[in-house]
Amino acid sequence: MRSGKQRVLVEHFSLAGNCHYRSVTHDQSLSLTSINMLSPVLLMVALLTVLTVTMESDHWTADQQEKFCTWQCLKFTLQWPGSFCLGLKNSSQCRIPPNIQTWTIHGLWPSKAHTCCSCWPIFHSDLKELDPELSQLWPSLLKTQSSFLFWKDEWIKHGSCAACVEGMNSPLRYFQICLKLRGRFDIDRALEDAGIKPSCNQSYPYDKVNHALAPVIGDDPDVQIQCINDEKGREVLVQVKIPLSQNLTLGCHHKEDQGAEPEPPQLWHTFPGHPCPQDSPVFYFPINHDHPHQPCD
Repeated sequence: MRSGKQRVLVEHFSLAGNCHYRSVTHDQSLSLTSINMLSPVLLMVALLTVLTVTMESDHWTADQQEKFCTWQCLKFTLQWPGSFCLGLKNSSQCRIPPNIQTWTIHGLWPSKAHTCCSCWPIFHSDLKELDPELSQLWPSLLKTQSSFLFWKDEWIKHGSCAACVEGMNSPLRYFQICLKLRGRFDIDRALEDAGIKPSCNQSYPYDKVNHALAPVIGDDPDVQIQCINDEKGREVLVQVKIPLSQNLTLGCHHKEDQGAEPEPPQLWHTFPGHPCPQDSPVFYFPINHDHPHQPCD
């Protein structure tokens, strides 16, 4: 029977998908007989306990923070379901849940930071208390993707980078912040108060749309009011990108840090939106639950 220090290797979640291993040394001498007497269940509990302590105590390293936490700006992006489907390569993929009648969240994206921690897991249970709000304000609009898979994808690609900021350093906190921002930027009311209502026939001058939104989202030149072209070439309002500083104040002027990651190109004919031309009329199509890919045909 031998005894000695036992070294337990614990998988540690790190940044950029590069999970490494942290060794934890037990100072107590454990006999092999004692270890063998542990049931598999107890051994698993012991290992998970060490894993939990390790994750909570040192999720980020100094090198990782220096590499992935240098961003200063974010883009909070809202999308209009009524025109979302127009840019899809396969329009039959689109669906709009029957309860959706308003602008929805597309994402909160730290600029020039992407998939900082692909092995930081997120589970549906993490968002259980937010599920009703998220389902209403951040639904998936694709038949091939459940809402949770949409949220999971946004967390892995963008939330894990936003986690550099203390107030967003967990899935729950990140999505709580996004919901608060959605309440803060009430585009639906701003447009309605300006007399801009969804219509298949009525268009609006760009300046009218811009002036309606400016009191809510600001008039910073980095604000993007985005359109998409329908089959007739009309400019249709689809998305609004709102620049925020790391402390979530409106506007961000770290020019070297500007620009959010584009959407996966395989979904779209082109990118999901472009800045609405200031010299063209802007259409604001209604939501059509029965024919979301042809809202006005």
